[in-house]
Amino acid sequence: MRKLLFILGLCLVVFQLAAQQSGSWVGPGKEIDPFHYTIVKNAVFNKAAVGSAHPLASLVGATIMKKGGNAFDAAIAVQLTLAVVYPGAGNLGGGGFLLARKANKELVGIDYREAAPARANRDMYLDKNGQVQMMLSQQGHLASGIPGTVAGLFAAMEYAKLPFKTLIQPAIELAEHGFVISEKEAAGLNSTRESFLKNSTRPTVFVNAEKWKAGDTLIQKELAGTLRRIQKDGAAGFYQGETAQLIVEEMKRGNGIITMEDLSNYTAKLRKPLEFTYRDHQVISFAPPSSGGLLVGQMLKMIEKYPVKEMGFQTPKSVQLMIEAERRAYADRAEYMGDPDYFPVPVKTLLSDAYVTQRMSDYVADKAGSSSNVKAGIIKESEQTTHLSIMDAEGNMVAVTTTLNGGYGSRTVVGGAGFLMNNEMDDFSAKPGVPNMYGAVGGEANAIAPGKRMLSSMTPTLLLKNNKPLLVVGTPGGTTIPTSVFQAIINVVDFGMTADEAINKPKFHHQWLPDEVAVEKDFDANTKKMLQQMGYKITERGSIGRTEAILINKTGKRETAADKRGDDSVAGY
Repeated sequence: MRKLLFILGLCLVVFQLAAQQSGSWVGPGKEIDPFHYTIVKNAVFNKAAVGSAHPLASLVGATIMKKGGNAFDAAIAVQLTLAVVYPGAGNLGGGGFLLARKANKELVGIDYREAAPARANRDMYLDKNGQVQMMLSQQGHLASGIPGTVAGLFAAMEYAKLPFKTLIQPAIELAEHGFVISEKEAAGLNSTRESFLKNSTRPTVFVNAEKWKAGDTLIQKELAGTLRRIQKDGAAGFYQGETAQLIVEEMKRGNGIITMEDLSNYTAKLRKPLEFTYRDHQVISFAPPSSGGLLVGQMLKMIEKYPVKEMGFQTPKSVQLMIEAERRAYADRAEYMGDPDYFPVPVKTLLSDAYVTQRMSDYVADKAGSSSNVKAGIIKESEQTTHLSIMDAEGNMVAVTTTLNGGYGSRTVVGGAGFLMNNEMDDFSAKPGVPNMYGAVGGEANAIAPGKRMLSSMTPTLLLKNNKPLLVVGTPGGTTIPTSVFQAIINVVDFGMTADEAINKPKFHHQWLPDEVAVEKDFDANTKKMLQQMGYKITERGSIGRTEAILINKTGKRETAADKRGDDSVAGY
């Protein structure tokens, strides 16, 4: 009997050690309870901080850093967790950009943007009359580019400290055992139900027999299986073998064009981050194929010589100046920005002092400009996304923006694998001059080509003061992303706002075409009226973006804020 008890005790010890090694700390009574969690909108942390689109993801990131991981470890774990708890934008079937400044001042830019399959061609969404069939690029199997997220996660592992099996374990447990969904997530799943049914060829857990409601538990066994294959086999567990085969089979059933060769040939790429200054601050942002860094750089430089602070926050004068900068930058986006591996993007010229000065030479205060008159400058040379901001105790700064493009991407769930595919092919210019789902117009620079990466608006951005970390910021929102980051930086630098104030003040947006200014519902009524009197067309719309920011305050602490516009939440220690 004693021998039996000894053996049972030994087995229990072995089981406990195995559980500790697997990093199992998600569940009722554990460090993170997926059935009882709280949304925290802002907090100040002494050492490390995370802001993301979901409280469970932020908690996972903070816990990873408490357990010895750095900001890169946290970024990897948060992205994997978002792929489970935030299916509208968190993903395995999408792509993104990681921007970082290491504690040793080294800059890192990882491009894992989706790419066009080998069978893609520039006219693939045109009918026999040359008209764009928009639905083909926005929903269903033909809308998907080759996913880059998993390749990006493994590219980031070079800078991480903990083993990948530890970083992915929380996501596996959340997929396997479930978590309770919020009211917003329930509404999103319910509103997308018919699209899931139409665009997926196999049953999916996202479609409930009854309407989803807040407090329901979402369990994703197929997704857990996919995550386990990645845990076991690394990137090959996604781009090769069973998961890759499931993707290809799903594509075949729905007339998609992604092949096994497309998947196995995909690689993440290192990009040199853009660096420029604004009022004695160093700004670091992402380079093409993101348009975001260039747009933010152009807009900040266009307004830099004007006394924005004296003009006042969101007064008619300051807003009009910023609108006209936005108009001119987005005109350049349509003409000059695309994948630099396929098109010679004139980055240096677009950010040069001479060029941005020339672009604002026809600016007239108190009078609306016209997009029919404002074209791209002359150069003599060749809304569902998610963002996370992280800063660790060592001083590493990481900003990641990742996306499926539209909400729930292409609405196609990979049968047997449990994850959604992107609809990023819509970010190409299906036809020069024809707007995409966000109203963005493009031309030859962003035409479809096999292997090419579609132009993005994602804008993960870092701000330094005296060469020391000051701000980590970014947001989802399609073409509104760069203008939201632009406004957040101005709110911090020119108006001295806290992180919470900087991201939650009302936003406005102009993108050249259509020639109108979009404003949130709580935008100042007097400013709106004055802008209309100047000749601007103002359209009121719903929320613009969901920004996450970490600001180093005067005491050196991490002032962390999550956007009021969603379930976004912060965590740290």
